[in-house]
Amino acid sequence: MYVAGIDIGSIYSKVVILQDNQLIASLVQRTGGEIKTASRRILEEALETLGLKLYDLAAVVATGYGRISVPFAEKQVTEITCFGRAMVHLYPEVRTVIDIGGQDSKGIKIDENHKVEDFVMNDKCAAGTGRFLEVMANALEVSLEDMGPLALQSKSPEVIGITCTVFAESQVVSLVAEGRSKIDIIAGIHQAIAERIYGMLKMIKIEDRIAVTGGGAKNIALVKALEKKIG
Repeated sequence: MYVAGIDIGSIYSKVVILQDNQLIASLVQRTGGEIKTASRRILEEALETLGLKLYDLAAVVATGYGRISVPFAEKQVTEITCFGRAMVHLYPEVRTVIDIGGQDSKGIKIDENHKVEDFVMNDKCAAGTGRFLEVMANALEVSLEDMGPLALQSKSPEVIGITCTVFAESQVVSLVAEGRSKIDIIAGIHQAIAERIYGMLKMIKIEDRIAVTGGGAKNIALVKALEKKIG
């Protein structure tokens, strides 16, 4: 039996196809402006790699930012529930999940019975999200992929305020104009994001062990800044 899960994120869409509970295909693409089109395209491309069609799937479940707009999904599930299920499956010892997405960040607490006990979201402001990093990278004329490795080179990070993305961008531009080191500015940006996320996590009480998910998990400097902050 074939089933598919599709995650329509604000920036990236992801799809997985399973056969009898075994992962057999996956794909990641940019979401773009048309969610319905993006969801069908990514699923059809993943199916094509297996020589399958949509009608071969016994079920399709959608999650993420655009889950309601996936017309062929039998069920929509919140990403918070999906993270809880995923951690039980992949890392059953995890008790706190940090998700750093494109438009929001989340802290999810999982109890000893492997159920989502509590969660908190930063969904009213881009500060502390992938979008914030993207804005800062553009302001510094540095590729998003280079931000993490560059931050690790810093010996004296700048202090960056992160209460608002617009104000932070203005501060970064001012620091560049003053001739401050880009590497130190980038390191300060990562520390500021970690500080913001840490403040959010304290609302649900952080417990070991901890997993980091989302696009932010691919940024080595952000993960290290979180490790240092959380201890």
